[in-house]
Amino acid sequence: MTVSLDQFPQDPAPLYERVERFILGKIESGEWGTSHRLPSEPEFSRLLGISRMTINRAMRELARRNVIDRIPGVGTFVASAKPASAAVEIHNIADHIRSRGEVHSSRVIELRAVVPPREVSFGMGTTEKTKLYRALIVHCANDVPVQLEDRYVLPAFAPDFLKQDYAKGSTTAYLFSISPPTESDHLIEAMAGREEWCPHLDIAPGEPCLVVKRRTWVGTTITNYMTFVHPGSRYSLSGRTSSRD
Repeated sequence: MTVSLDQFPQDPAPLYERVERFILGKIESGEWGTSHRLPSEPEFSRLLGISRMTINRAMRELARRNVIDRIPGVGTFVASAKPASAAVEIHNIADHIRSRGEVHSSRVIELRAVVPPREVSFGMGTTEKTKLYRALIVHCANDVPVQLEDRYVLPAFAPDFLKQDYAKGSTTAYLFSISPPTESDHLIEAMAGREEWCPHLDIAPGEPCLVVKRRTWVGTTITNYMTFVHPGSRYSLSGRTSSRD
């Protein structure tokens, strides 16, 4: 199988993530349409000069995101487009508060460029020394803290992110004005309140918290990595599913 390598990313991002982007680029350009058969892992390894382990990791991630279908003994194919759905929808906290008839306010704790923790760099697919924009913001309902937003943003996606006044407008609204996300994933956990959260949320250490970790993509690029911490006694998530979905 002949594959043009002209568009293979040469940036310092992790190799498996560049393989993902290479494949996504072929799909988004229309070069590889629905049901197109991809090279096998050994073929990709030979064509790109990359280990099969790295190719396998990229393939597994794309399969998890329903971008490709892997059929044992048959091959790997571009998946048909599937509507995105979720049992729980993550709302803009400001809209969520106002929908309950309460007054939303926010307090900016930190807004600057930083070298993020390793977990964030890994989740964003950047190198450990790459700086990201960080916003740490407390959101209140009727002056009672209900969410601590810890957000990392790719500077290339939102160059003016640090220039905005997030005491008056939300980060979500500003980033949506640039481009709404085309894909997201999230992890919801129940955790004991950490000491560094307590002063901002007015809770005691160990108090139950609902923690949501989320990433968003625009096209093939991960643009945001977020952690939202909520006091368990003041916040809940809800959703609705149907057997017809």
